Amino acid sequence: MSRAKTSLAALAIAATLVPGCASTPDPQAEANAELARAVEDAMKPASQEEIDAANNADPLTRANFWAKEHAKDPENLENALTFAEALRNIGSNDRAIEVLSQVLVVHPHEPRVLMTLGRALAAHGNPMGAARAFEQATVIDPGSAEAWAALGTALDKLDNSVAAQNAYAKALTIEPERASTLANFGLSLALAGDLTGAEEKLRKASTIAPTDIRIRENLALVLGLQGRFDEMKSLSGAYAPEKVIEQNIELLQEMIHPVRSWDALAASSEIGRDPSAPAQAALPTPEEKPVPSASTPVEDEPMPIADAETAQDVDAGTGLRLRRSGT
Repeated sequence: MSRAKTSLAALAIAATLVPGCASTPDPQAEANAELARAVEDAMKPASQEEIDAANNADPLTRANFWAKEHAKDPENLENALTFAEALRNIGSNDRAIEVLSQVLVVHPHEPRVLMTLGRALAAHGNPMGAARAFEQATVIDPGSAEAWAALGTALDKLDNSVAAQNAYAKALTIEPERASTLANFGLSLALAGDLTGAEEKLRKASTIAPTDIRIRENLALVLGLQGRFDEMKSLSGAYAPEKVIEQNIELLQEMIHPVRSWDALAASSEIGRDPSAPAQAALPTPEEKPVPSASTPVEDEPMPIADAETAQDVDAGTGLRLRRSGT
């Protein structure tokens, strides 16, 4: 065979081999493509079916699910709010605060972020931070009764009753029939010593929400603090055992009309003459010792009635407490 024919034959063979070499799979390229597909699938938003299943699961499972959804798109407002609420439901208020603070950088004028952040701060024991968040929410959305009511609750926790009552009044100007705000306004007035004003707010709240036991308890205590024990007993009778009601009335009577101590009697007696020593009452036997009444568990944090001196007695397991309603 001539040299020319040999070269042409070699070229033909090489040409037939090129397509075969090009179609040979590259293991690294295939692995990279598979990884890219896996990442793409992982970053896809959950389907509505997956979301419904997660929201119907236990709180921990729900929190884990929304943690993954939030990680996919940290700037997604709805996912962040849902994740924060899921964290609060498992008691992770510190993590919720962290998440919401990051979201607030991206959505600085979103009142829902501020409201959720304020509630998380309040639950985390930071009423000052909560008040600032709620106040900012009222600036952004001054027509929100919810924001003004929440601000009032935070200010009450800071013992700023005047500002708190102004916030409650603003909320009621926007939404006059808001029972929880009326109840908390009444609580604030009672703690400030305005029992008449407290009764007015609590009666209206009780009319709007007649099945709310916390409101009825607060109203009954306010009536008792005014010495109107028959009305207190009638109001509490539907929800508390007779023995518990009687114990509460006795405690309130002692708070309103305290027994004068031996030292007080001696101080007011004639000079040079001591009053007769009071008879020592027999101590009850262990079997006769009364059992303190239990308070009805509620979600909101209870606050003591009256001032600091009587508050300690009231909070010692008697069940006599004014209770906040939800904001």
